[in-house]
Amino acid sequence: MTNWTEDDLALLGGAEELQIASDRPDGTLRPEITIWVVRVGDDLYVRSAHGPENPWFVRALNSGTGRIRAGGLARAVTFAEPSPGVQSSIDAAYHTKYDRYGPRIVGSVVGHYAWESTILLVPQDR
Repeated sequence: MTNWTEDDLALLGGAEELQIASDRPDGTLRPEITIWVVRVGDDLYVRSAHGPENPWFVRALNSGTGRIRAGGLARAVTFAEPSPGVQSSIDAAYHTKYDRYGPRIVGSVVGHYAWESTILLVPQDR
């Protein structure tokens, strides 16, 4: 498993939004969607704002791999399950970064409901 570089973490974790796409079975990418991203330590996370049944989220989990892009940087990633003890820290990161959008919007990606729709983004070997 590859780790993020500090430059990658700063750019991707600091991005307001990133583009994410999962791989199709034939190896091509599905269309990108725009999503919020947070950094917790040396890891990057995304959450589905519409729960674990959201089609992009289901496809990402089924695929297991895809690509993210922000600020001119693109990386192939593996979509992984986060460690059990990190969810509260992810909530805090979402609050810190996005609370200015108001509780209704941020509420869609924080709390126990959102925990089951969290993906850890793991960089693939370069």
